[in-house]
Amino acid sequence: MEGKREPFTSWASYHLLKWSVVSPLLHTYFRIRIHGAEKVPQSGGLIAVSNHASYCDPPILSNCVGRPVAFMAKEELFEIPIFKQGIELYGAYPVKRSTGDRAALRAAIAALESGWVAAVFLQGTRSADAKITDPKLGAAWIAAKAKVPLLPVSLWGTDKILAKGSSFPKPVPLTVRIGEAIAPPGSTKKEDLQAVSEHCARVINSLHDLGR
Repeated sequence: MEGKREPFTSWASYHLLKWSVVSPLLHTYFRIRIHGAEKVPQSGGLIAVSNHASYCDPPILSNCVGRPVAFMAKEELFEIPIFKQGIELYGAYPVKRSTGDRAALRAAIAALESGWVAAVFLQGTRSADAKITDPKLGAAWIAAKAKVPLLPVSLWGTDKILAKGSSFPKPVPLTVRIGEAIAPPGSTKKEDLQAVSEHCARVINSLHDLGR
């Protein structure tokens, strides 16, 4: 899919935040390692699918894919002043949790058409051990509708960034592993979506098992 580009101001704001704040923080404070960056297609529509264990995962995933990324965020976060503006600058759009939020799915497709990579946390919510045990079908549905591949990404170490009861991030080492792109489902039938979603989950969990 080759779509139109976002307005210059949106891309400029995204890159300004990425290169002035997020990237330096990841490479110095968290000593991040990125494996498989060369596997990211540099053009065309793409959905990055990942495990999820920390509130810090969206900017980490976005930074490591190497292309501007739009990601789903729970709608409650958009009610927080200043924070709302920050995540919107970094490509976030709201989604209602525990519902089939078709508006959010349409927003993901619109992001793809605007030249962004769409990012989806495959489990839909955070898991304590960073593993995917119950992959949702939203990412596969978007991929089938938009006819774009899915890129499996493992985030390792992010579950330890915020200790329970603490609001200050710990300088834990992080590792991101990127797998080979996976073809979209052949249809939006549930069995096709389920098969691709489970395949993505297996790949991401296998990458996570490699550790640091």
